[in-house]
Amino acid sequence: MEKFVIEGGHQLKGKVSISGFKNAAVAIIPAAIVAGDKCTIENLPNIKDVEVLGEILQELGADVAFDSQLKTMHIDSSKIQECYAPYEMAKKLRASYYLLGAALGRFKKARVAYPGGCDIGTRPIDQHIKGFEALGAKVNIDHGIVHVEADELVGAEIYLDVVSVGATINIMLAACRAKGTTIIDNAAKEPHVVDVANFLNSMGADIRGAGTDVIKIHGVDEMRGCTYSVIPDQIEAGTFMIIAAATGGDVVVDNVIPKHLDPITAKLREMGLEIEENGESIRIMGNGRPKKCNIKTLVYPGFPTDLQQPMSALLTQAIGTSIVTETIYEGRFKHVDELKRMGAKIKVEGRVAVIEGIERLSGAAVSATDLRAGAALIVAGLMAEGFTEIENIHYIDRGYENIEQKLVSLGAKISRSIEI
Repeated sequence: MEKFVIEGGHQLKGKVSISGFKNAAVAIIPAAIVAGDKCTIENLPNIKDVEVLGEILQELGADVAFDSQLKTMHIDSSKIQECYAPYEMAKKLRASYYLLGAALGRFKKARVAYPGGCDIGTRPIDQHIKGFEALGAKVNIDHGIVHVEADELVGAEIYLDVVSVGATINIMLAACRAKGTTIIDNAAKEPHVVDVANFLNSMGADIRGAGTDVIKIHGVDEMRGCTYSVIPDQIEAGTFMIIAAATGGDVVVDNVIPKHLDPITAKLREMGLEIEENGESIRIMGNGRPKKCNIKTLVYPGFPTDLQQPMSALLTQAIGTSIVTETIYEGRFKHVDELKRMGAKIKVEGRVAVIEGIERLSGAAVSATDLRAGAALIVAGLMAEGFTEIENIHYIDRGYENIEQKLVSLGAKISRSIEI
């Protein structure tokens, strides 16, 4: 088991380049199955989730080669005959459920164990099932295995009861090979939904309206391989923006799409940070302790739930009392007890956290409980007095590529060591 050791109190300065978007990559890799051809996916983050998905496709019969230096994966899914992903495969990450939609679209059937991933609260797949059934599939869950099968898939009008990124993508994957037209109403609008739609269109699908709340998919009989580049990771970018603010630094976050970062940029400006946008980069300049700020997580284009935990760590040092409301996942406050070990003054009631800012956190031994909680503890450790040791950093490695090297390049004092 490895851990991070951080010496806090150092201003970060310089430029950091953002990797490809994890949340897009983990949907695009399974989506390559739909065409049954050779695909080359570029700008992939070199993270555990990408590696695991490549291994899963290999176990299903695909030829997969991932070049971690070039951030490129070559996938030939033509040899896959069926999709059966047992628990040992699916437990490793939440995104394994995209195998359901991809295989249903191509083979009209799939068997995938109920997915794993970070424990941040209930994440039901009822909207996924609703979409599959509307397209004509029969769905059965037996001993933790989700079985989906259809004689044929026929386009339908599907209204999602709640906005769901996973359901929106999974329905797109299945519907792009269905007969007729499928309409997804109340669809998720996140950038990675658009990225997956663009990837599918590059393979010959006919998807229109991605990025709005109504997506139309005209089914096609055949699809082909393609070469596609994943968009930059808005969550990694937002994390580094928050880190710059937390350390009072002067950091240029490069290789980003600034529009995707509007919710974070707006809140940091509200907190008194100076921010400059310049093409594909954003510069964040700290000037002392930030002001208090209220945060409420919402579906895109609202404030992203994936940045709530890093932002709440920053707010522990803000001047005044801030209120953070989590509307997406009820388990997103598991990092609070760890922040309290560092002296944070936080009170949680249900889905609301009240954070009373203090002048300085103190270094402590803490443990990451999930991916974004781990990012929050890095934020806290970088601005705390003394040394912070973060355990369970395998969660962090799931979603951040070489995060300690990137931080060191900015002047952070952070190292990775083996726990004995």
